[in-house]
Amino acid sequence: MALGAILNVGKIPELRRRLLFTLGMLAVYRVGVYVTVPGADRKAMQEFFVGQDTQGGGGFLNLMNLFSGGALEQVSIFALGVMPYVSASIIFQLLTSVFKPLEEMRKEGEMGQRKINQYTRYATILLSLFQGFSIALYLEGRHTADMVAVVRDPGWMFRIITMLTLATGTAFIMWIGEQITERGIGNGISLIIFAGIVADFPKAAAQTWQGTSTGQIQPTALLIAGVLIVASVATIVFFERGQRRIPIEYSRRIIGRKMYGGQRTHLPLRVNSSGVIPPIFASSVLLFPGTLASLHIPGMEALSTMLQRGDWLYVTVFSVATIFFCYFYTAVTFPPVDVADNLKKQGAFIPSIRPGKATADYIEKVLARITFGGALYVALICVLPDFMRTYFKVPFPFGGTSIMIVVGVALDTVNQIESYLISRHYEGFAGAGGPRIQGRRSM
Repeated sequence: MALGAILNVGKIPELRRRLLFTLGMLAVYRVGVYVTVPGADRKAMQEFFVGQDTQGGGGFLNLMNLFSGGALEQVSIFALGVMPYVSASIIFQLLTSVFKPLEEMRKEGEMGQRKINQYTRYATILLSLFQGFSIALYLEGRHTADMVAVVRDPGWMFRIITMLTLATGTAFIMWIGEQITERGIGNGISLIIFAGIVADFPKAAAQTWQGTSTGQIQPTALLIAGVLIVASVATIVFFERGQRRIPIEYSRRIIGRKMYGGQRTHLPLRVNSSGVIPPIFASSVLLFPGTLASLHIPGMEALSTMLQRGDWLYVTVFSVATIFFCYFYTAVTFPPVDVADNLKKQGAFIPSIRPGKATADYIEKVLARITFGGALYVALICVLPDFMRTYFKVPFPFGGTSIMIVVGVALDTVNQIESYLISRHYEGFAGAGGPRIQGRRSM
């Protein structure tokens, strides 16, 4: 990465303004993480959290704490994080595939998408109220080893205040994410999750170093963990840049005395078209049994206990859910029929493939084949660290989902910044004359 390219970032007023706005919004979010819910004891919750983690019973807590950026451990007003919004998005994306009115609304273009986004926000608030009430009930029965209660004065007043406070916190996070997407750089919701994960990196590194110093972690195991981290990052970069490029040709048209068209280009199909969305969706689904267990719904507590992070059942369910969401999200965001129709309208075609249905079938076949490889890669990257930590006792401080989110979001953000630099005739991050950070062709 050329130093001159980094310095060029500050020379573009719009890009500089967007970066500062993004950093400012993320700073506001991180400050809010340390604002405690009224009536809760933050120190008691932290002690309880450490005790659960030591006893191996903090799977549900750790997963929820991960996506809230450590806010649950702080009993913060942001304790729910963006997970209600992610869950609402899953629900509406499923509905747009099976519910005709929503499907027609999606086809209306920008106006229809705005309506769906508005309904998603309403659903987010309802889910936040429900999950906030569940968190309040869960907190009321928690205490430290010294019997210090997390909630000072349990009862309906605490439950109502907690429910409203957490719902408001989620709505504020959702607003921050939308503002970053619109006025900053990158996807706001993904960057919020990214910021929460990165904020825990120093703590995880310090714990690993302390374990090595005291002899709890052997140097060989630490070396294996380091190799795994580097290999995971390299694998993520390799697959995230992978593409299958379908050749496209435009028909020649004669207008007046000039001939137009005849150009050749390509249709890039990413190996992992869905990005980091599938593991986030899968994690959100696995949080539901723990949420329902706090409401004392029969069977949910046993199911939540079975779905402990690192356990074989958790790994299996998470992998299947991740693969499913890879296919589902790709089908929703990249429908072959619509792509084929757009190519036909533009006078473009795939060589040796008839326009229309044959083109859609061909694109769908290619997309299904490369998505299969991409889905397996995502599932493997996300479960391998937990598998190594549980069965081989390798001290892997970061989960596979965390690494994939961090690397994936970082790549997308760097690509956006580089696009600004290239559009303003500045050199990219690869330096003058160097290649752009773009897709790598996949056979």
